[in-house]
Amino acid sequence: MNAVTTRTTLHSQTERLTAWLTDCALPLWASRGINPGNGAHYERLLPDGTVDLASDIRVRVQARQAFVFAAAAKLGWYPEGEAVARGILAFLEAEGLNKAAGGGYVRKFDRHFRVVDASQDLYDHAFILLANAWYFRVSRDSAALERAEALSQYLDRRFGSVHGGWIEGDYETDYRRQNPHMHMLEACLALYDAGAGAPWLARAGELVALFQARFYDAEKNVLFEYFQHDWASRNDDLGMIVEPGHMMEWVWLLDWYGQRTGRTMHQWTAPLYAQGLALGRDANGLLFDAVSSEGAVLDGKKRCWVVTELIKASVIRARYGHPEAESIAVQAVDNLFDYYLCAPTPGAHIEHRDADNSIHNPMAPATTLYHIVMAAIELHRHLQVSTSAN
Repeated sequence: MNAVTTRTTLHSQTERLTAWLTDCALPLWASRGINPGNGAHYERLLPDGTVDLASDIRVRVQARQAFVFAAAAKLGWYPEGEAVARGILAFLEAEGLNKAAGGGYVRKFDRHFRVVDASQDLYDHAFILLANAWYFRVSRDSAALERAEALSQYLDRRFGSVHGGWIEGDYETDYRRQNPHMHMLEACLALYDAGAGAPWLARAGELVALFQARFYDAEKNVLFEYFQHDWASRNDDLGMIVEPGHMMEWVWLLDWYGQRTGRTMHQWTAPLYAQGLALGRDANGLLFDAVSSEGAVLDGKKRCWVVTELIKASVIRARYGHPEAESIAVQAVDNLFDYYLCAPTPGAHIEHRDADNSIHNPMAPATTLYHIVMAAIELHRHLQVSTSAN
């Protein structure tokens, strides 16, 4: 497949994924996923496409789906999305604030939308920041940026660590993870892009420095997931874990940061992408959930979101001349449809495949739509950049 053919195919794949979102997924989740009484979003859809009315409901679902609908409205994919996002965020402010803690949000509601877990989790809060960034972009409601600033100050006071970054939450752990910091970087960049000011880009720089100093192993060219409290490496099973999907996600984030600062991030993005493919890809082009830095498969299952991160990383590497990256992106969109966006209900998805590619989890958690929307955004951006370059 030559470059022109690949570019044409990637354009059709972009339109294919966008059509799935606009024609199927966004209308489905808006009609079935939202509680009409309070505007909140349910946790997931059952295999038959009906909403799960028995499941507990996480705060991160509210944040991610507020992002999804705000972004869809901003991009013209689902104009009604602004009102949906506004309703979700209004519910979150009314019912999710942790007043006893003096800031931040709770973690989980029961099926009646009563708080059942008031603990606070850094990962959840990263997505609340992201949701407010995109809600401001579509609504121009300054209250969204004010909420983000207040939340950032609270996280620094309550969870800031002398070793850099933040602790996991207000609960005890014997580890620290790169994952919530990755999403805090995403939120900082999104808020900077929304016009919230240079301090957000400065904070993003601090997180990139943490990646360079702690998360990334330059000898093995991998991203590790779990660390000791001072970010020292771990000599146990947790310390071995490498997630190829997160390596791809960092390719996207580091390039985003480089675009905003004028810094060249190639020395990290190129080996992350190459090693993620070398260690993590199966014969069908799917990425394993977890491997070791030596290439042993630690968890051979394959989740939907990992494919979306491969798409994003591939189109970014294609911009820098990787000879196979666009073809990999084209195949990844095919895999997304063949293995995950093939649920009986159009607009729903299959979340998880086993090592043999049989269905591991037939549920459709709402949280996955965030990844799919981000992949579509990056595909469109790539086509715009490629067209401008030509």
